[in-house]
Amino acid sequence: MKRELGERAYPIWLLINPKYPAVRHDIWRPVLDEIQDRVFRELHTRIDTSNIYIRSAVSDGGIVPNTLNWWGKEVAKEIEFYREIAHIHKPKMLISFGAFPFEFARRVYEVKPEKGPKAWSSSILKDEFENSMDNFDINQTNRIPLLRRVIATDKFIETSNCLSQTDRETYFQHVGSKIAEKIIANKDYLDIWIK
Repeated sequence: MKRELGERAYPIWLLINPKYPAVRHDIWRPVLDEIQDRVFRELHTRIDTSNIYIRSAVSDGGIVPNTLNWWGKEVAKEIEFYREIAHIHKPKMLISFGAFPFEFARRVYEVKPEKGPKAWSSSILKDEFENSMDNFDINQTNRIPLLRRVIATDKFIETSNCLSQTDRETYFQHVGSKIAEKIIANKDYLDIWIK
């Protein structure tokens, strides 16, 4: 996969771990399908996805940290560069896939305390997703974590700290519909529509 695809000026950015480029198809595609469905039903238009900015957090999967507190100089340089382009272009949604890209985004935006990628379990990332939706603000960059991997049946595992027991949606439907709600509510502030 190329290091980056799309347009930096586009309001929606995807941040991936170079070790797992398949998340664009395995996770993002079904989430995007749900978003497009909800947007079309509500607004009778679709999001132009041709320019979504997609970037690997780092240029080489070999420098992805694999311990709680170790982040090498190479990763620090990548964070600084990403911070520069994020500051210039100010994306409205920065969607990350998994623990490392989420922590990378936190460090880009200097969120403390810094944590290692192993500090982010699936259940904690799910909670962080819900927090990002609850605190969504179109006037800033919203860091939205998605899981890098969903169980083989693509069913969302319900636990007491996730969805209610009566909610039978899949993970993709759940996160797609939540993101779609934010896009629909802020439709006049997002230049993302098919013309």
